[in-house]
Amino acid sequence: MTVHKTSTAFFISMAMLACFGVSAAGAASNMTRPWLNPKLSPDQRATLALKAMTQDEKFQLISIQFGDTENGHTMSPGALGSAGYGPAIQRLGLPAIQESDAGLGVAKPLKLGATALPSGLATAASFDPALAYAGGAMIGGEAHRRGFNVMLAGGVDLVRDPRNGRNFEYAGEDPLLAGLIVGNAIAGIQSQHLVSTIKHFALNSLETARTTLSADIAPAAARESDLLAFEIAIDTGHPGAVMCSYNRLNSVYTCENDWLLNTVLKHDWHYPGFVMSDWGAVHSAAKSALAGLDQESAGETFDKEVYFDQPLRAAVAAGQVPQARIDDMVRRILRSLFADGVIDHPAQQAPIDFAADRKVAQRAEEAGAVLLRNKDALLPLSAAQSVAVIGGHADKGVLTGGGSSAVQSPEGNAVPGLPPAAWPGPRIYQPSAPLAAIMQRAHGKVSYADGKDVAAAARLAAHSTVAVVFVEQWAAESFDLPHMTLPDDQDALVAAVARANPHTIVVLENNGPVAMPWLDQVGAVLEAWYPGAAGGEAIARLLYGEADPAGRLPVSWPRNEAQLPRPQIPGAGLASIGLPPQGQPAEHVDYNIEGADVGYRWYQRKGIEPLFPFGYGLGYTHFAYSNFKPSLDHGRVVATFTVTNRGPRKGIDVPQLYATLPGSGSGSVRRLAGWCRVSLKPGQSAHLEVVADPRLLTNFDDAHQRWLRPAGSYLLQLGHSATAFQGQGAVTLAQAEWPSDAPPVGASQPCLASRD
Repeated sequence: MTVHKTSTAFFISMAMLACFGVSAAGAASNMTRPWLNPKLSPDQRATLALKAMTQDEKFQLISIQFGDTENGHTMSPGALGSAGYGPAIQRLGLPAIQESDAGLGVAKPLKLGATALPSGLATAASFDPALAYAGGAMIGGEAHRRGFNVMLAGGVDLVRDPRNGRNFEYAGEDPLLAGLIVGNAIAGIQSQHLVSTIKHFALNSLETARTTLSADIAPAAARESDLLAFEIAIDTGHPGAVMCSYNRLNSVYTCENDWLLNTVLKHDWHYPGFVMSDWGAVHSAAKSALAGLDQESAGETFDKEVYFDQPLRAAVAAGQVPQARIDDMVRRILRSLFADGVIDHPAQQAPIDFAADRKVAQRAEEAGAVLLRNKDALLPLSAAQSVAVIGGHADKGVLTGGGSSAVQSPEGNAVPGLPPAAWPGPRIYQPSAPLAAIMQRAHGKVSYADGKDVAAAARLAAHSTVAVVFVEQWAAESFDLPHMTLPDDQDALVAAVARANPHTIVVLENNGPVAMPWLDQVGAVLEAWYPGAAGGEAIARLLYGEADPAGRLPVSWPRNEAQLPRPQIPGAGLASIGLPPQGQPAEHVDYNIEGADVGYRWYQRKGIEPLFPFGYGLGYTHFAYSNFKPSLDHGRVVATFTVTNRGPRKGIDVPQLYATLPGSGSGSVRRLAGWCRVSLKPGQSAHLEVVADPRLLTNFDDAHQRWLRPAGSYLLQLGHSATAFQGQGAVTLAQAEWPSDAPPVGASQPCLASRD
């Protein structure tokens, strides 16, 4: 009878637990392993798990193995063939760490394929944080369904040079735009129960000699530019990890830079997550650990030795590194795993709806493509026109940037075998052919020429109503382009086609701004960036007016290299693709030349007119601004105005608010302080309000370690770009200051209006 009563009580208790959503196994596990209780805070859970860990388990967590077979590495059992792997700690119920490249999609395992987002610059060009969130959620969902729980995403280094090989991974030259776009992308990824990194911390703005190059910049200028972009992105997206970069910052490697990791990141920004190294970026044990590095990545393959194993153990034994620092490293890693749902929502193999995910990529491309020229309203095309499609492998697919972020379609590489055969290749094309998408829409004849025979391409163009020339520029991690010229004599191809047919449209698939000596000879130019998994379909919809080209440039477009702060990049190039490096790489790059005035601020400061300004972009209709009124509202700087669609078609506009601080020096150039994105029908108006982000109304006072808002009159301008304004006014602000560890609180997000 006693047994019967006990059994009855047991089953009643189990039923009650089930009613509250807790399994018997889970309840028992929570009692023996309390850190698995999801009702506790991430900090409580991390502390409990840490107390239960042995020293060996702690050291296992702070050193991640390479998760692939490249570089002769023998992949550990359980690894998924990707960037990084840490074995499960089964005794504690902690799953294996599976890390995936990168920010534009699941880059590995390459043979499985994944959905590629357009380049980061395309997403930034949308000026739409919600779109960035959706893209992050899409690639995070695919990663989780591949079995990954850490994604090496979140590239937010500012674009300081259009030739940087990784610009396509980043989000432009402005700290507010880049920070909000990347922060929302990170939030989207982590909504799928993964840890996302933010990278590459910091000033990793060139790839040439990236493992030794010192980025030299005054601390205040760094705080107001690249570090501000990181700060805004971290505040917005709360990434679980920060990846320190290869380069040195003011001569000190970033992964052992105490000022960068401890003072700025962990103290001033109160960052609770962990710092992981880039692959091959660790150079010491004690120095790196004491400077704030929490986890070494793939040291057995990429570093001289695994510093965070025997060398760090020896440093602890010798008293050079306190045990408390080891515990802090582990606690930070555990906290992120708990906070981002990695423990409670284990990643595992599951089906992926690639068709739905391609639609996410397509929307991002359509929102981020920028119409740079449209003479005599050549675009949108009419279905009745005959079309010559030329160049760019447009019959096969669209180009993708190279290196660790390159994503291959589940259908494979549309144009295999192109150089380089080795790293940072392979060169990958998404199998979304613009030619096929154009043929679906054109009632007139559509013909194709690959562009290798320039004369034949010109003849084809001459016998067509319009010619669409696809030109491309491949770029990748680990090298920079030595110049802005398109490769493979594509300029000659465009010029010849334009002479044969003035109704020539150029579609750019590229890493960033390029020289366009033929610009005045062609009728239209569409900047498509690297267009992503549905790039062909998106480009065709844009060309035929099924989608409005609503992108605005997230980078200034210089006329040539002479307009840049540094006209040459010593040692830039990659011999395997026909760009032999010229000269020896530099040991230092001087970013004090422009300091915090990156991009459009540099051009204004120097009185230089770029080819296209930051924020520029055309559409198939036009918008007018009126009733611009800046004011103060409970300490906030607010601008109200009316936007009206004056054109014949529905379209999207991005009115931009710029602020110029009083006085001279760094405050004398305008800064993007906010924006709206609004969709309007013909003749429709919208009355909008933008709150200027208070972080852009301050300068950093390094002498007193504070953010200072100077007293005086602040000029506010409403712009179609950083140089074209239709409304301005001023507000007077009193001086205010904030300590470096408590900066002004930013606006929750820019104004966003309805959109398709």
